[in-house]
Amino acid sequence: MSRKVIATEHAPAALGPYSQGIVSGGLLFTAGQLGLDPATGKFVGPGIQDQARCALNNAKAVVEAGGMSLADVVKVTVFLADMNDFAAVNEIYKEYFDAAPPARSAVEVARLPIDARIEIEMIAHRG
Repeated sequence: MSRKVIATEHAPAALGPYSQGIVSGGLLFTAGQLGLDPATGKFVGPGIQDQARCALNNAKAVVEAGGMSLADVVKVTVFLADMNDFAAVNEIYKEYFDAAPPARSAVEVARLPIDARIEIEMIAHRG
């Protein structure tokens, strides 16, 4: 099975020894994306709405760099530093996935890299 590394300047550079995305067997797996501005490497703001929108845009950029689109996304995992942000994140999320959204999990975690408020990863399938 072939494996292709995905890299794009439209998403933040990896914070460690990992790829922004991998395509293998018709599936694309994104690394978790934070609410970091790809140009500056800084958080777009302290608010959950800004960080959620940016994390979704970053994940979308990786998906698109892999030759797919959000319509190809079959699974999303959302990691939240505070589950009280769940409703606010849903409002932003609906802007990206409306008619037939992918399967999704959302979990609260003890801590995210560099104290982010949200991290989002996606799996897409070339159908």
